[in-house]
This record gives sequence, structure tokens and C-alpha cells, in this order.
Amino acid sequence: MKLKSVVLGLGLAAASAIAVAADTWKLAVTDVEGLERLQLEWGPFKEALETATGESFEFFAVNSRTAAAEALRAKTVDFVVSGPAEYVVINKLTQATPLIGLGRPDYHCAIVVRADSGISTVADLKGKKVAFGDIGSTSNMLCPMQVLADYGLDPINDIEKTHTSRNIAHEALKAGDVDALGSNAGSWLNVRNKETDLPYGFFKMLARSGDLPNDMIMVGAHVPAEKAEEVKTAILENKDAVIAGITAHEENDKYVGMDLVAIEDSAYDYVRSMYSNAGFPQFDNFIGD
Repeated sequence: MKLKSVVLGLGLAAASAIAVAADTWKLAVTDVEGLERLQLEWGPFKEALETATGESFEFFAVNSRTAAAEALRAKTVDFVVSGPAEYVVINKLTQATPLIGLGRPDYHCAIVVRADSGISTVADLKGKKVAFGDIGSTSNMLCPMQVLADYGLDPINDIEKTHTSRNIAHEALKAGDVDALGSNAGSWLNVRNKETDLPYGFFKMLARSGDLPNDMIMVGAHVPAEKAEEVKTAILENKDAVIAGITAHEENDKYVGMDLVAIEDSAYDYVRSMYSNAGFPQFDNFIGD
């Protein structure tokens, strides 16, 4: 009887340890490399998340979007903060789903030209040179290409594409080396507003998108649905504190003024359309990786 009691006690202790381990969830952020940066830039968010949910979270550093997808598929990470373009691929590869939308203010893209270019419609860009931002970026590549498609221009065959940084693209447009640029509208305006030597009307926005689908916290398919729902509810009930955690570090200033909202997968069908119009209809690989 004593031996049975000891064995039973050990079994219960082991089960208890497993239960505790299961409640320590792994958390990754796709565009932050290294544990030190994660702790610095997202540490206040993790603390707010733990306070809001009563759960324990541990950072899991990933060095690429592909690494985040592999970690979700291997069940070594449970929750991931990611952008819309990354989500579409990760969802296809792992069946991870959106949990909470990070509603960024003024999150849209634009096609910008010089006011003296003679270009007055998107159709006028046919055969012209257009600069886009980072390959695979939601707001600096996929969205501007989608805007061209929305106005009837084929972004694959009707224009001459180039990819470069936003600042270089801006300088190229200013010098007339490209005919237009496609960019996150707010980020481009930040660059434009530093141009104190140019008249305000030197550039014009030819076209712009609607507000883009949100960045998000996604949850791995292996996380029990009831637990994911509990975390979601707790975040929404304590969103002011969670938002304060996200925006505590200046690297996350793009989220200042944000809201946290419930979100569904269907909200990202527009991003899937972006992939298709950019020539990647399978959206099962990260563009540029």
C-alpha cells in the first residue's frame, strides 16, 4: 500500500507539473529578432498580458517569418504577434487563426507621383517605372500593387517595378528617376513632412487604399479552443492596460492610438487578393525569403 501511495503521489505530481507547464505559453513576434529585443520592446506587453489573463507567458525568439511558422507547426510556440501578409502565409502553412486584431490608426497605402508629372490617373502609369518598398511588405508592396489592380492596371505586366527603401524611393521620385512610388501612406507622409525646401504641393497622392486589415495576435491550431477564447476575452476586457503595454516602447509607436478588436479570418481575404495580384496566388511562401 505504501508503494502504491508513493507511485500514485509521483503520478499526481507529474500530472500537476505537466498542467503547470501547459499554462506557460510561448509568445513570438515575427518582426523582432533576438530575445533581448523582445524583452526590451515587448516586455511591458507580456507583463500586461499575464496580468490580464492570469496565465504565464514566455518569449520565444524567432529570426524570420519562416521560423515563426515552423515553430507553430512544431507546437513550440503558441501565440504570435504578426502582420497581415505574414498571417496569410502562416495560416496556410499551419492553420493558426487570428485571435485579437491590433487596430492601427491610418493604416493604409498610397500611390504617390510628382504633381508636375502629367500623371493624373492610375491608367497613366502604364509602362511607367514604379518603386515599391520591402518585398513582401503588406503596406509597402502588396497593398500598392493591389491599388493598381483595383484601378485596372496589371501590377505584374503593365509597369516597370523596382523595390527599394522608402527614403530612397522618395528621393528617386523627387529627382524624376521613377514615375511613382507605392508606400504605407503614413510612413511616406513622415518622410514628406521633412522636406522643408519643397512646396507642399510638389507631390500628390494619385490613389490610396482603404484601411488595411489589422496586425494581430494569432493562436496556434494546437492550443485548445476554450483556452484561446479565455485569453481573447481577458485581453478585450483589459485592453487599456494591454494597449499601454504594447505602446510602452518607442519601437511600437506605429500602434499609438490603436484599439484591440475581435477579428475573423475572412478579414484577410483582401490580403489574399493582394498576393494573387502580385503574382503569388498560392500564398504558401513568404515573398522575398
